[in-house]
Amino acid sequence: MSARILRLDAVLDRTGLSRSLIYQLVSEGHFPPQIHLGARSVGWIETEVDDWINARIAMSRQGQSSGVIAVSCNGNR
Repeated sequence: MSARILRLDAVLDRTGLSRSLIYQLVSEGHFPPQIHLGARSVGWIETEVDDWINARIAMSRQGQSSGVIAVSCNGNR
């Protein structure tokens, strides 16, 4: 199995989160950290992002809330 690297736009599209929230969650240890691809570029491992998404789905289906991502429809947390 080969690892695929997602750039920020793909991560934003998959998660539905904003750029600033992704980086905040990374800094808090609640989202997979990015890897450095070059001097000014980063990416995320696709399987790690998918695992994170699947964990959020599972928590939602079990009626659990981690309190980490409580975003209302108007964008306020």
